[in-house]
Amino acid sequence: MGEHGPGRRGDFVMSLRTMGLDATLHDYLVAYGVREPDVMRRLRAESDALARADLRSSVEQVNALALILGLMGARRVIEVGVFTGYATLAFARALGREGRVFALDISTEWTEIGRRYWDEAGVAERIDLIIAPALETLDRLRAAGHEGSIDFAYIDADKGNYAAYYEACLALLRPGGLIAVDNVLWSGKVVDPAAQDPETAAIRDFNARLRDDPRIDLAMLPIGDGVTLARKC
Repeated sequence: MGEHGPGRRGDFVMSLRTMGLDATLHDYLVAYGVREPDVMRRLRAESDALARADLRSSVEQVNALALILGLMGARRVIEVGVFTGYATLAFARALGREGRVFALDISTEWTEIGRRYWDEAGVAERIDLIIAPALETLDRLRAAGHEGSIDFAYIDADKGNYAAYYEACLALLRPGGLIAVDNVLWSGKVVDPAAQDPETAAIRDFNARLRDDPRIDLAMLPIGDGVTLARKC
């Protein structure tokens, strides 16, 4: 244990679990740990002025996922749930000129905001925005011959369909491809016995499904509202 007690080394406290972030520390994280181009910063500001700003993925999460896309050399991405296209823009930038993002949503109102910024950033030609129920679109992608060809999928949509989105994306993913799933900690409600609403129950069931799925390697990360990374074996 040593003279300084458990979890200490010299005068420094070592964290044995993930630390919480207050607003000041989060601002520091974004200022020093994220490279956010001006076009993305302005899209984030416009998104955050909307009534449903909570639908935007966190800056640090999107930044980390875009870095992973670069490490993977990814070229084909599926995004289930677009909102105003903040993550879409980051993904398209990370893929390079030969990349393609299949961006799936049912809202023209919110996605039209993203279109303006995609055009400004010069990546609109890399984004195939499909306005239709996502499960129908995923079925069409399989029928069109994309099964086993997708490098990365990001799921951030209606929680009741998470399991169905996951299965469809897993079928489309190549071996070694990655699925990232947002909101898996659900603001802590997943461990609140009083939270018995359908969305929370769906997230709990989904998390249990992935924990026990032998087809993937798994890591749940406490970034944003919790993101699970599932690598197809």
